[in-house]
Amino acid sequence: MEPLQRAWRQLDYLMVGFMMTYGTRLLRIALAIVFIWFGGLKITGRSPVADLVAQTVYWFPPERFMPLLGIWEMVVGLGLLFGVALRLVLLLFWLQMAGTFLVLVLRPDLTFQSGNPLLLTVLGEFVIKNLVLIAAGLVIGSTVRQASQR
Repeated sequence: MEPLQRAWRQLDYLMVGFMMTYGTRLLRIALAIVFIWFGGLKITGRSPVADLVAQTVYWFPPERFMPLLGIWEMVVGLGLLFGVALRLVLLLFWLQMAGTFLVLVLRPDLTFQSGNPLLLTVLGEFVIKNLVLIAAGLVIGSTVRQASQR
């Protein structure tokens, strides 16, 4: 085996080892940061999605709902960050994620161009990217049983 090929394999082995050791933990921290940050913006009244939330969850007064949603997101974020009550935190996470898709159903005029579900608006893209957050939640959730066995 050539020295360059051997060095490449060794680097690959180290990188995969790093990802296996730290990947899920870093994913949990990154997701926590997103939830803490977005929740904090809602609590302080500085969220850029306040109007969208108010138009989607129109049956709740936004001045009450936004801080409540912000607290909810902060609880999820802090639970993820510190690994506390992950099963409950992930339940809250799933409920919040399901709520984000309400806009696709209740306000398709805001999320689809000319009513075509294949043509997203900027807001539609903003919502659909939550599929990545859901996948991250699945990865984190897959480790809960392992963590409780330690």
